[in-house]
Amino acid sequence: MSNHSDDLSKNRRRLLQGMGALPLAGMAGVAGLGSLPGLSRAAAPATSAINTTKLAVTDTEVIVGQLHSATGTMAISETGSIQAEQLAIDQINAMGGVLGRKIKVIKEDGASDWPTFAEKSKKLLVNDKVACVFGCWTSASRKAVLPIFEKENGLLYYPTFYEGLEQSKNVIYTGQEATQQIIYSLDWGSKEKKAKTFFLVGSDYIWPRTSMKIARKHIESVGKLGSVVGEEYYPLGHTNFNSLINKIKVAKPDCIFAAVVGGSNVAFYKQLKAAGITGAKQFLLTLSVTEDEMLGVGGENFAGFYSSMKYFQSLDNANNKAFVAAFRKAYGPKAVIGDVTQAGYLGPWLWKAAVEKAGSFDVDKVVAASPGIELKTAPEGYVKLHANHHLWSKSRIAQGQTDGTFKVVSESPELIEPNPFPKGYQ
Repeated sequence: MSNHSDDLSKNRRRLLQGMGALPLAGMAGVAGLGSLPGLSRAAAPATSAINTTKLAVTDTEVIVGQLHSATGTMAISETGSIQAEQLAIDQINAMGGVLGRKIKVIKEDGASDWPTFAEKSKKLLVNDKVACVFGCWTSASRKAVLPIFEKENGLLYYPTFYEGLEQSKNVIYTGQEATQQIIYSLDWGSKEKKAKTFFLVGSDYIWPRTSMKIARKHIESVGKLGSVVGEEYYPLGHTNFNSLINKIKVAKPDCIFAAVVGGSNVAFYKQLKAAGITGAKQFLLTLSVTEDEMLGVGGENFAGFYSSMKYFQSLDNANNKAFVAAFRKAYGPKAVIGDVTQAGYLGPWLWKAAVEKAGSFDVDKVVAASPGIELKTAPEGYVKLHANHHLWSKSRIAQGQTDGTFKVVSESPELIEPNPFPKGYQ
């Protein structure tokens, strides 16, 4: 890979070790991907037949956009998505590309600034006329670009698990929506850990607050699991959790349900341990710690606590083993892969499958062909795309280990249907 990719990996590891990662941040080798839809090397169809809307498609290449934060505070998390999406594109190109065209990428840096994301998305769609964009990470960046994608009829593949309450013709959501991640985990905690009282903790912005609103509704009314005995939010970057820990000690909850993000994770878990709140004594379930965050938090501070995600690097299946091997070959033997990184890797494969099913790069035709697309070789195991543009996927619970890895202890027996507008939770 390029020196730029190596630098991104090194910077990411260094930053994580210093301050932790923001919530969640790829994937399979070429081997084992042959069953993906549309991998044939058939003769390339005429450009005039497959590009009727003046996208950047020639007889030999198709241009796509990549829009993530390569700099700024979010680079810690978004570097994984940048790497995973590029890995998928490299693999697809090695197999002959899409409809006989090699994929060329125009990379833009949102620089952790939401107006910059909006500006760069317009540049990609209007000036560069890219066939699609793989990008964004935070809900704030997605909300900033959404009106532009809808106005210009662009197509965005968005990889982060998020709060739901959104559906757009112009976005394919490859991460979990809130109910897939939250409801399964709370039900598991109630059944397996006998949790009846819950203390909700989050960083103070849209994703944690909306997630905790759904959690409270499930605990108190819809799921009737018990009661909420505390709910606290702290600014991004907050590092002093002593008053929170005192409140937790007074409330004595059966479960701490957490959505703390960013560098705050490092302080949060170190201070919990210093106060004697460890996995051996307290059930804690988080929505926002994966392998990426563990680089900063340290396994010794998280051991025994639990995370709810759809993907963990330790998943024991052939798809994932091939993916982890390919990712580490590209980005270094110590590279770690979190949930959003894996979801980012899905984007180019889903787009390729939809384009070849549609027989066209035209956005409207690709969108129409997308529902029902299956990826049987996804590292997480198997996914399929719902008509609401979210993925059916499994939910999983894993316990943190002292070496910074996760041990999966539970997974949903079936794929969970995405439901971004859950009745009774709004």
